[in-house]
Amino acid sequence: MRTMARAGETDADTYTYDRAQRGFHWLMAVLILVGLALGIYAAWQVPGTSPRREILDIHKSIGLTVLLLLPLRVVWRLIAGEPAYRAPPSRSAHLAAKAAHLTLYALMLLLPVSGYVYSAAGGYGLPWFGLFSFPRLVPVDKALSASGYTAHYWIAWGVGIVLGLHVLAVAWHAWIRRDEVMGRMWPRRAVGG
Repeated sequence: MRTMARAGETDADTYTYDRAQRGFHWLMAVLILVGLALGIYAAWQVPGTSPRREILDIHKSIGLTVLLLLPLRVVWRLIAGEPAYRAPPSRSAHLAAKAAHLTLYALMLLLPVSGYVYSAAGGYGLPWFGLFSFPRLVPVDKALSASGYTAHYWIAWGVGIVLGLHVLAVAWHAWIRRDEVMGRMWPRRAVGG
C-alpha cells in the first residue's frame, strides 16, 4: 500500500491511483467491453463470411492487446502500489474487493489465452490489426481447438458476470455508501480553475 506522498503529490494524489494505473484500468475496460461486444456480434454472423471474418480479426487483435497489456499493468501495480484510503473499508469488504480483483485479473489472462488456443489450434489466423500475425505456438489440433473454444465461451460469460458485479459494487459505493471507492480510479478534475 502506498502510504508516503511522493514529491509533487497533493493530498488527493495520496488517495487515488496514479495516472498510469488509471490509464491501464480504463483502456483495458474499453478494450474488454468492445472485445466482448464484437465477439457476441460475430457469433450471430454466418461462419466464414464477411463481416464475421473482419469482426473476428478485430476481436482477436483486441484480445491479444489485452494479453500484452496485462503483464505491464501487473508490474506497474506492484511498483506503484495501492493508494491509502481516507476511511479504510471493513476487513470483509477489503477481502471481497481483493478476491474480485484477483478474479478479474485471472479472467483477463484466461480469456485471451483460451481464444488464442482456439484460433491457433483451429488453424485460424492470429492477426494484430492487419499489421502482423502472432506466431502459432500450439499445433493445429481440432480437439485442442474445440477445448479452447469451450473455455473461451465460458470464460467470456465469467468475465461478463464479474464485470457486471464490479459495476454494481462501484454503483453501490458511489450512490448508496457515498464513499471514496469510485473516486480512487476516476480521473481527477482540476480544482479551482
